[in-house]
Amino acid sequence: MKKISSGKVREIYEVDSDKLLLVVSDRISAFDYILPSLVPDKGKILNQISAFWFNFIQTIIPNHVISTDLKDFPEACQTPEFEGRSMLVKKLKMLPVECIVRGYITGSGWKSYLQDGTVCGIRLPEGLQESEKLPEPIFTPTTKASEGHDENISFEEVSDLIGKNLAEQLRDKTIEIYKKCAEYALTKGIIIADTKFEFGIDENGNLVIADEVLTPDSSRFWSVNDYEVGKSQKSFDKQYLRDWIKSTGYDPEAGDPIPDEVIDTTVKKYKEAYQILTGKDFK
Repeated sequence: MKKISSGKVREIYEVDSDKLLLVVSDRISAFDYILPSLVPDKGKILNQISAFWFNFIQTIIPNHVISTDLKDFPEACQTPEFEGRSMLVKKLKMLPVECIVRGYITGSGWKSYLQDGTVCGIRLPEGLQESEKLPEPIFTPTTKASEGHDENISFEEVSDLIGKNLAEQLRDKTIEIYKKCAEYALTKGIIIADTKFEFGIDENGNLVIADEVLTPDSSRFWSVNDYEVGKSQKSFDKQYLRDWIKSTGYDPEAGDPIPDEVIDTTVKKYKEAYQILTGKDFK
C-alpha cells in the first residue's frame, strides 16, 4: 500500500480511493522530538482508547472508523503486527486546525494567565489558581504545523481559514464532546484537564471527528483522588515523561536511550488510564 504519511506516532497507508489504514506505533514524542526509545504496547493502548471514545461519542458526531477488526483489513495486514494497533478508516478532507479545549488552567495556559490574565487571547476571571477548573471550557485552536510548533490562532482566524459557519461547528462540537467525556471520566476518577481533537469533511460535506480521541498523548488526565488546586498535578499521560526530561536535563536531540524504569512507569500510566476509563483490563 502507498504510505500517505509517517507522523511522530502514526503511519497512514492508502487502502484504496476512499479508505486508509491508520497504524499506531510504540514511538513516543516530547517537545516536538521523537524520542529514541519505544514504549512497549503504547500504540495498542492509544488505538484502543480512541476506539472506545469514538464509540462513546457517536451520538454527538460521526467518526471515521470503519473497523478495528483484523479480518476487515487488507489481506497483507491481517498479521499480528497490525492487530490491536490499527484502524481501517474513511478518507476525509482534513481541516487545517487543531481543536484544543481547556477545562482547567494548567501548562502553557497557566503561564499565559500569570502574564496578562488571558489564555490564547481569552480573558479569564481574576484570582484563578494553578490547575483550577474554569467556569466554562474554552476553545483555544492552533494551526497544524507540518514542521515545528503549532501556533495559537483566534476563533476569527479559524473563521478566515475555513468559513464562519464551519468554525462555529468546530468550536461547538469540540466543547460538547469534551463536556460529555469529561463528565463520564469524572465518574471513573479521572479529570480530563484539556485535550485536542481533529476533524475532517466527508464526501457528503458532513463534519466528522478523526485521528485520535482523548488518549494520554492528546490529553491531560489527572486523578480525582490526588487533585489539589494551587499546584501542578500527577498525571496518567505523557506529562510524566516531559517532567522527567525537564528535571534531568535529558537532551532529546542527543539520541541517548531513556532509562528502562522511566519507560516502565510510562507504560504503567498509559495502561492505568485505559483500564480506568474503559473498565477493562488491557490485553
